Amino acid sequence: MKLLGYAYLREGLRLGVCEPVRPAVVRPVTRIMELEDSLAVPAERAPDDDLLAHLLFALKHEGIDLAILAEALPHLPAAALIQALQGAPNGIYLRKLAFLYEAFVAPLDHAPDVRGRAVPLFDPAHYVTGPAVRNSRWRVGFNGLGTLRYCAVVRRTREIQRLLDEDILAQARAFMATLPAGMLDRAIQWAYLSETQSSFAIERESPSPDKQQRFMQLLRQAHEGKPLDEGYLVELQNSTVNNPFDKAAAFRHEQNYLHNGLPGALGVSYLPPPPGLCEALMGELLAWGNQLPEDVPALVTAAVVSFGFVFLHPFMDGNGRISRFLIHHTLCRAGELQQGNLLPMSVAMKRHEADYLAALEAFSKAARDHWQVDWIDADHHEFRFKGSEAIYRYWDATPAVAFTLRMAKVALEEDLKAETRYLACFDRVYCTIDERFDVRGSDLARLVMMCLSNEGRLSRNRRRQFRYQVPEEVLDAIEREAFQALAAEPTGH
Repeated sequence: MKLLGYAYLREGLRLGVCEPVRPAVVRPVTRIMELEDSLAVPAERAPDDDLLAHLLFALKHEGIDLAILAEALPHLPAAALIQALQGAPNGIYLRKLAFLYEAFVAPLDHAPDVRGRAVPLFDPAHYVTGPAVRNSRWRVGFNGLGTLRYCAVVRRTREIQRLLDEDILAQARAFMATLPAGMLDRAIQWAYLSETQSSFAIERESPSPDKQQRFMQLLRQAHEGKPLDEGYLVELQNSTVNNPFDKAAAFRHEQNYLHNGLPGALGVSYLPPPPGLCEALMGELLAWGNQLPEDVPALVTAAVVSFGFVFLHPFMDGNGRISRFLIHHTLCRAGELQQGNLLPMSVAMKRHEADYLAALEAFSKAARDHWQVDWIDADHHEFRFKGSEAIYRYWDATPAVAFTLRMAKVALEEDLKAETRYLACFDRVYCTIDERFDVRGSDLARLVMMCLSNEGRLSRNRRRQFRYQVPEEVLDAIEREAFQALAAEPTGH
């Protein structure tokens, strides 16, 4: 199987970067075709074994893979590129290549006579893009989600485009606007509590009441719209951990890793970038996130900031909860949620935890392959990074964005809306029974909640528990009203 384009460059030059998402290979086809796992190319369309030919093929047919380009371009003789430019100075892919060569390698000793129209580096038809920064020399606009020092790439898949077209945040605002003030307040109170509990549950933690309350206050502070910097993130980290020895004073200065419970080196499931690189890339990520580019949908920005943060893992502890907080922080700073409102993203993530893990592993597994880990003893390992910095600088955020968009939809439709339906059922049953019978309010509230949570029935144990407090006819009436309320307005609980 003959490799082409990016796959050819990666293998032939032995580049320490991740494989292309869809490698180009020669197959018995009559035209270039996108298959599920590869780009099939007929033999007659395959480029010669020439570095420049494969670079141009990749740009034309495979799009932009900045990690491979950043590592491959230093191997390209400047003279070969200049000669090609002299023959076709307006070639779109040659201009893109020249632009990237000067960004990643060195200025070209060439006076271009470019007269063609300006072109974006990332084709907006195939990528989610940001505002373009134009390079006048090559008439190329850099429109990536970041900079040429740190950039996330989001392919405009059918799923992502469909979810972007739905404008989930606009739906959320419209839904919240239809709720009576009291109902909205109660639903949001539930959202804050459930978001807190779910965020800890994802980390396999059961927070103390004090820790839970602190995290709820932290979520509310997302609406303050503070810009992201190291000092603010340190404050957040200190608020999410209890052990004073785990509280950070700055971004980490040692290597950390994630453990999967297996013994020895097999137990190391992910290694973020080394400390120096982590600090540099955190600066790039935060600078881009603080810009809140209007051209980029807020949920896309939130996903890049949240997953970008957790992949860099700048603290020794607390990274996961902070990363999920950053989704809310980004949406609030972008003005997508009114003061105090919350979309319970972690609730949805917890319920779809396997999908969350898959979105994380789409990057973490590939990055792990570029580390050598030697187990010494107990919890001691020796780590050697064998890959290129480009792995962490230029990452494919497509799975992260798709997951974040799906969870926003689920959080709205299956969580927030379900809770408001539940509250409507509760109010209906409670008020009806309270008007007909004299029952202590606390007992009535508990019975209604139990009944609604058990598909309109009170168990035998519950009936025995209240047999000396609430008459049997009242218990029967609660069940009848609950059945009717659930039938009219299913709760999803």
